[in-house]
Parts: sequence; structure tokens; C-alpha cells
Amino acid sequence: MKKLTFATASATAVLLGTVVHVFAEETPAINSGDTAWMLTSTALVLFMTLPGLALFYGGLVRKKNVLSVLAQCLGIAGLATLMWWAFGYSLSFSGDGKFIGDLGAVFFKGLYGPEGKDISFSSKLAGIPDTAFAMFQLTFAIITPALIIGAIAERMKYTAIMTFVAGWLILVYFPFAHMVWGGGYIGGTLGAIDFAGGLVVHMSSGYSALVLALILGPRLGYGKEPMTPHSMVLCMIGTSILWVGWYGFNAGSAGAANGLAANAFMTTTLAAAIGGFVWAFLEFLTKKQPSVLGFCSGIVAGLVVITPAAGFVNATGAIICGIAAGTIPYFAVVTLKRKLGYDDALDTFGVHAVGGTVGTLLTGLLAVETVNGQTGGAALLMKQMGSIAIVVIWSVVATAILAYAIKGTIGLRPTDDVERQGLDINEHGEEGYVD
Repeated sequence: MKKLTFATASATAVLLGTVVHVFAEETPAINSGDTAWMLTSTALVLFMTLPGLALFYGGLVRKKNVLSVLAQCLGIAGLATLMWWAFGYSLSFSGDGKFIGDLGAVFFKGLYGPEGKDISFSSKLAGIPDTAFAMFQLTFAIITPALIIGAIAERMKYTAIMTFVAGWLILVYFPFAHMVWGGGYIGGTLGAIDFAGGLVVHMSSGYSALVLALILGPRLGYGKEPMTPHSMVLCMIGTSILWVGWYGFNAGSAGAANGLAANAFMTTTLAAAIGGFVWAFLEFLTKKQPSVLGFCSGIVAGLVVITPAAGFVNATGAIICGIAAGTIPYFAVVTLKRKLGYDDALDTFGVHAVGGTVGTLLTGLLAVETVNGQTGGAALLMKQMGSIAIVVIWSVVATAILAYAIKGTIGLRPTDDVERQGLDINEHGEEGYVD
């Protein structure tokens, strides 16, 4: 056999090196630390819905409807997951459309890399498998429509809710996820910023919730009979779970275990704590009684307001966000709702729509370049205002069309007798509490 010459050996080494280099470019090495953080964040965000939001909302309704809220959260989790796998992920993060993605990644096509052979493939976040990214984003698609049920709690048929959520994900959530985070119009052409969901999650769900509540109408006896929360203990437990889970929501949106995630973790903590304190302090000034509900509402409002800003503002900006969260949504819930008379049962509009709007505006004012390369000011604020207008108009119109379509077909509300007796026993054949 002919001996391998030095030149041949060198050429072979270069060729092998080129092959290895090309292969490495096609299938980046997995970053175990970043991947571990994203998997943890995914679990935390799912924890926000199940059981966090379910307990938070469940404690705020009357005991005859507590299981209906839990069933709605569970049903939405399953429905959103099925739709996300089938086409939701593709419409949100595939293609280069301005307002919606394409069907290039239906049924998670391409999620495993070139020719579906490499599970460590990463095209969305460097060093993190696309499977992790897809699951992280799924948890956002689950909690966002689940927020809406707070506004229409205790008075909408389960079948109508599931039908509405399916349509709403297609008409509202998937387009906004693409427009803001998938390279579409808002985050691309317009240049507005939303770190973890002020536009995509809170404003889209909050404004949609108000429209749906108005079309649905108030609960029977609203304004005439007491409709106090049946368990502030469950509400407080749910709030605490939401706060902890929100670290996955905000710090996880950094996409890596890095300094940006640490900053988002810090700003989230500051805003939530300050929001809860300020809300309860305003209750003390006006009613002489800081309530547990006030603390819980302020904490959630603080989390909402800081969501779009968490990765763009510093500690001082987070404090400002917390103060704003404890005051502006407070007056929206306590004063505006009473004056206008709409039945936003669990204050989804007052906290999420108003809070998300405030947070999006403050992001435009308070962003600090040293945090994430964005500087707040008039130019960025105008972009933020433009994004707010798009979200409000799109969400309101799409929700109205969808709600009236359902109302005219299968109907939105149960019968008066079912509503009076409670949704638990009539729609689910169970009771949350046995006397």
C-alpha cells in the first residue's frame, strides 16, 4: 500500500477540518447551562397557569363557580398545546411575513435540525435546542388566553369559551407573537420593543377581555347583590405562585443564563414588591384597611407593568414601574370600572390591559442603553405608541367579530337557572366544596 505523504496528510487534515467546521455550523453545540435555564423557565411559566392563575382566579369567584375556572385553565392548556404543535408555532415563528408567519413548521417540522436528524439543532436561540424554545413559547400561548377568563368569569358557557379561545389564538395571539417576536412588523419594521409580553400577552388579552365582557353582559345580580371572593387564601397562594413563575416569564425571555436574565430577575422583583405595597398603601389612605386582595392585585399589576420593560430598564426604572403599577391600575379598577359600570369580574382589563399599556409606554421612556442597547426617549416612545395602537385596534376588532359569531351560533351564556345555580355542578357535574 502506498505510503501517505506529508502533503496528502495535510490536505486530508484540512478537508476533515472543513467538514467538521461545516457540520458544527449546521448543528451548533448545545449550551447546557443556557438550556437548563430555559427548561426551568418553561416549567415556571407553565406553573403560572397551572396552578397559579387557576388558584388566583378560582379564589376570586364565588364557591359555586370555582371548578369552572379550574376546568377552563385546564382545557385551554390542552387546546393551546394541540394548536401550537399543529400550526401555531409555525404561524408565530416561521416565515418572514409582516403580520403572520407561514406553514413551514407545521407539526413541528424542522424542529430537529437538518433533515430531522439532530435534536441539538438551534436556529432560534444560540446553543439552545429548538425543542426547548418551542416549549417555552408554548407556555406563553397557554397563559395568554387564560387571562381573558378573568373578565367573563361565572357567566360564559364552557363550549363557548373553548370555541372563542381557538379562534382568538388564530386571529390575535399567533399574529402578535409573529409581529413582535417572530420578525414581523411591530418588532421589525416599526422597531417597537417588548421584552416578555406587554403587547403580546397583557394588552392583547386585556383589551380582548373587555370587549368580550361587554358583549357578554354583566353577571345576573351584578351591582345588586354581593359577589365577593370566596377564598382569599386561594387567591394569595395563586398570587405567590404567579410571582415565582414570573421569573421564568421575564428572566427566561433573556434566552440564556446571563446578565440580561439577572437584570430581568431583579427588575421583576422590585416592580412586583413595590406595586403590591403601593396598592395596599392607597387602600390604607382611602379605606384605612390595606386588604390582602389589594396586596395581591398590586403585585400582579407590578408584574404586568414590568413585563415589557424587564430587560430594558435598570433598578431605578423598575421602581418607577412599580409605583405606576400600584397607582394607575388601582384607579382603573377602583374608580373607572365603577363609573363606567362594566362587569370585568376579576379585573383583567384594569390590571392587564391598563398595566400592559403603562408598561409599554414606560419602556419607551425608561430604557437604558447599558442594559440592552436601547435608549428611552421621544423616538422610542413614538414607536411604542404605534405598537399600542395596532394591538388595541386589532384585538378589539378581532374579538368583536369572533364573539358575535359565537353568540349568533352556539351562544355565549348559559341559561339564567344554570348561572344562578353555578357553573360547577351544571357544566362539570362536580362541586368544589361538599358541605
